[in-house]
Amino acid sequence: MVEEEDLAVAGRRPAPYPDVDVAVIRAAGGVVWRPAPDGGVQVCLVHRPRYGDWTLPKGKLEPGEHPLLAAAREVAEEADAQAVPQVRLPSVQYRSEGLLKTVDYWSMRAVGTGGFQPGTEVDEVRWLGVDDAIPMVSYPHDAEVLAAFAALPPVTAAMLLVRHGHAGKRLSWSGPDAGRPLDARGWSEAHALAPLIALVRPTRLLSASPRRCVQTLDPAAALLDLPIEVSGDLDEPLAGQQPDECVLAAAGALSALATAGEPVAVCSQGKVIPGALERLTGQGGDYATGKGVGWLLAFTGDRLLAADRL
Repeated sequence: MVEEEDLAVAGRRPAPYPDVDVAVIRAAGGVVWRPAPDGGVQVCLVHRPRYGDWTLPKGKLEPGEHPLLAAAREVAEEADAQAVPQVRLPSVQYRSEGLLKTVDYWSMRAVGTGGFQPGTEVDEVRWLGVDDAIPMVSYPHDAEVLAAFAALPPVTAAMLLVRHGHAGKRLSWSGPDAGRPLDARGWSEAHALAPLIALVRPTRLLSASPRRCVQTLDPAAALLDLPIEVSGDLDEPLAGQQPDECVLAAAGALSALATAGEPVAVCSQGKVIPGALERLTGQGGDYATGKGVGWLLAFTGDRLLAADRL
């Protein structure tokens, strides 16, 4: 029996990372690409002998696993590719073993090899041009995801932008607000962010000035053996300062980092992030950002191409 049956509409995203539902199977994967010798790109397909199909690398989430981490892990295990996520692609839903299955996909740039698990369902990996891959995949929804990837402009930079973790109540802290530290919940959030930050393989970690912002990047700094650079351009407005000044400064800093093409991770504040993203996208939207979470940003040049809420 073919696994991917009763196909639902591709591109319809579920609510972002809902709590586990026993009636829904959660999975994640990627359209993994690398430069082709002719100057274009090649994408990765995998063959599963159990189903006799060609499909995109993907797999089920482990308990408590973030979908983006699962996507990178499955790509490594099935396609033997170490890859950096860039842009959220359409999610798909279909029936599998009588249950609804939701698969989240990202475009992912291959940066190396490693991680293949011989015990997986995959027995062959092929790298093909997109025009050759689309007719080769066994399921229409895979073709739609590949078509969405093909429609993207070139991604020249990817970064992670996060808001600092929880740091207690401002009124309960007697010292200067800039010195307010993360609380236990905030430290838990910081440790959860570290492996997500590592996925973009940053060469720099940048933080707003407050202590809680720097501390939010501490676990990532330890994991990646990188220093944390402090930038006032990422700070919230001080008393008497115009909010638009801070928003413009933060948007300018992010744009400059994107133009440089360096993979970075940035920690800023809740009164800055929404306005900066609105200016970078050039359009309104819901960019409110909770504490201890953030965005995967993809740029083409200095233009923000996509913001994927994490």
